[in-house]
Amino acid sequence: MSSKPASNRRFKVAVVGASGAVGETMLSILAEREFPASEVIALASERSAGSLVKYGNDDIMVQDLATFDPAGIEIALFSAGGGISKEYGPKFAAAGAVVIDNSSTFRYDDDVPLVVSEVNPEQVGNRPRGIIANPNCSTMQLMVALKPLHDAAKIERINVATYQSVSGAGRSGLEELGIQTGQLLNFQEIAPKKFQAQIAFNLIPHIDDFQPNGYTKEEMKLVWETRKILGDEAIQVNPTAVRVPVFYGHSEAVNIETRDKLSVEQARELLERAPGVVVVDEHTPGGYPTPVTHASGSDAVYVGRIREDFSHPRGLNLWVVSDNIRKGAALNAVQIAELVASEG
Repeated sequence: MSSKPASNRRFKVAVVGASGAVGETMLSILAEREFPASEVIALASERSAGSLVKYGNDDIMVQDLATFDPAGIEIALFSAGGGISKEYGPKFAAAGAVVIDNSSTFRYDDDVPLVVSEVNPEQVGNRPRGIIANPNCSTMQLMVALKPLHDAAKIERINVATYQSVSGAGRSGLEELGIQTGQLLNFQEIAPKKFQAQIAFNLIPHIDDFQPNGYTKEEMKLVWETRKILGDEAIQVNPTAVRVPVFYGHSEAVNIETRDKLSVEQARELLERAPGVVVVDEHTPGGYPTPVTHASGSDAVYVGRIREDFSHPRGLNLWVVSDNIRKGAALNAVQIAELVASEG
């Protein structure tokens, strides 16, 4: 459901990183949801400048970010990597734009809100620097699923293993899985480039850089961002992030421990009422969500395999699946833009 603007006002919008996988999806979702744009400008590196990208039924020409004057831009959606956001985000904000950034650059700054549209939309107005951060894709879907349970029973601890698709690593990740699959089926040697090991027909328990504590940065993002979004520094989070040979859609095996006991029936009812969540939880073959059958190309966060943890008196298990490019990145950024537009 979109947040319609308070008036008939229309906004001049820029999409930075428009030629990338997330940028292209941002453009298509802006058009799909009929965002009130007076003009949409596609920006990317000099290398992509001059190429055409789709915005609804229109083709728009990509302009060079480095030479673009941001004056007059009211909302800027950034998905061009942390370095670009760090350099250009403050420039667009200084020129008067509300910057909605998909990178990790500003997520942990106290004066930048970290927003999931269904979870903490009230934080959108709390943007002293004119910048709003989009969470990491794996945190995003987890928060949509866990917020109603946290509100009802206060989550004390989260154990989560993520199964993250290659599109989370960008277009080069998609290409590497496709190329390696073809090479292996043709009995050819493969040489990993994007990933640390072979990704086709394999799993890699390593996303982003290792930290001094032995966790990877991707895993620590789940810790830091969960606490910030839910506004609860006491929540314990124990993550393992794994790259899997799936093109689109992240999956998560989630175990939570709550202060107050939640039954399976109570949890299911809370999730069925929660915005952005679709429960798929039948004890039959195929009665659960998967990235291919449910998430890919869809906006919802799907939850299944809801069951009590019989090893803990107040434990619950869930299986959470969502399209990491849509809800995990582009859709949430557009939903934040809709919240900004609704301010009038």
